[in-house]
Order: sequence, then structure tokens, then C-alpha cells
Amino acid sequence: MNRTPGLTIHRSRAREAQRVAFIRWGLEAEFSKAPIALNWRTPLDLLVATILSAQCTDQRVNLVTASLFRRYRTVRDYAEATPLTLERAIQSVGLYRRKARAIIAACRQLVRDHGGAVPDTMEGLTSLPGVGRKTANVVLGQCFGCPAIVVDTHVRRVARRLRLTASADPDRIEADLGRLLPRRRWTRVSHQMLLHGRHICLARAPRCGVCRLYDACRWEGKRPRLSGLRRA
Repeated sequence: MNRTPGLTIHRSRAREAQRVAFIRWGLEAEFSKAPIALNWRTPLDLLVATILSAQCTDQRVNLVTASLFRRYRTVRDYAEATPLTLERAIQSVGLYRRKARAIIAACRQLVRDHGGAVPDTMEGLTSLPGVGRKTANVVLGQCFGCPAIVVDTHVRRVARRLRLTASADPDRIEADLGRLLPRRRWTRVSHQMLLHGRHICLARAPRCGVCRLYDACRWEGKRPRLSGLRRA
């Protein structure tokens, strides 16, 4: 019996929608209370902390910003800092020289073009030196309540293993996830994916045996489940 192409496509899309819903459910069950790991109080704090977090652990950044935020309280404090002084304040963070220059340049531009305020738009944020879409999405989602998908190395790995994307390009992954997820859930789900990659779907030794998303995972390298484990 010949299958109707339109019906087959419809059923395929319906099954994929169910799979994505299962993934969202599993992430929510695992990480229902998951605040961002970086410490911050103001949009400026989070902007600086996210710039510092590139190729560095959140724990290390929090150690540095504990004293940094007491010393540098305003955009002008950073804008008027000398590179050497700021470098000394953040020198335990990787790539500290480059990051110090980026922070100073970004804050000078904030003073010049934005009245010292951190922009609440993607265009405004990505116009700042050292600020790409990942950093901008962190600030937009956490500070301004704008739906935003943050694609870091963990989100990229999880999205690819779950076959939510076939791309390795962060911008393409962001677009693919944006099509699959409800816009109002972009910030929360992408943050939960980050945590899933950090704690469960590890790069070298994934904890597949305790993964709530196991039944929805299409990664050919996934490991066997633990016997007797209740499936989520």
C-alpha cells in the first residue's frame, strides 16, 4: 500500500515534536532550580563576568569578581582603568591581557555611545568590543528577560548528540534550537542544556547510565543504561 507523502511528513514532525517535548521535560525534571553559576548584581557585573568566563571556569571567575566588583562599581571605573591595573586584578583568569583590553574598550564605548548603560538589544551588545552573540545572549536572558539561547561548548555538544542540530557552528545551532523550542523557553532550556552538558553529558566520560534524556538521545556513542534504573 502506498503511503501518502504528506501524511508521512506530518507523522514524522509529530514524532519529533514529541521527542523535543520529552527532552524539555527531562531537563526540567533534572534542573528545575538552576540559577546561573556566575555571581552578579547588575547588568555591568554580568557583562564583565561573562567576558571573563571565556575559556575559564565559572568558579575561577567568581573568585576574581568577588574583589573586582568591589573595586570597579561603575562603567567609568572600568573605562578609566589602565590596562596594567585591570590585568593585575584579573590575572588568575586565562587570557587576562586580552580580556582586560576588551573590558576597557567595551566600557569606553558604553560611556561614549550609551550613556554608561548596558544595552538591552543584541545589536547594541554585539557592537561592543569583545562581545559576541554568546555573551550578549547571557546578558539579554538573565538581566533583561529577553528570550535568548546561549550556545557554549556544553550546549553545542548536547544539541549535537541529541540530534537537535547537525551543525557545529554556534550561530546555526542557536537558529536550529530557536526553531525547535518555544520562544518563551529559550533562556531556561538552553541554560538547562548547559548544565546537562556540564554534569551529565560530559565530553569524555558521559554519564549515559543516569541520563534522563537517554530514550530521546540519538547519539551513536551513548553508553548502556544502568540496570534497574527507572526511565524518566
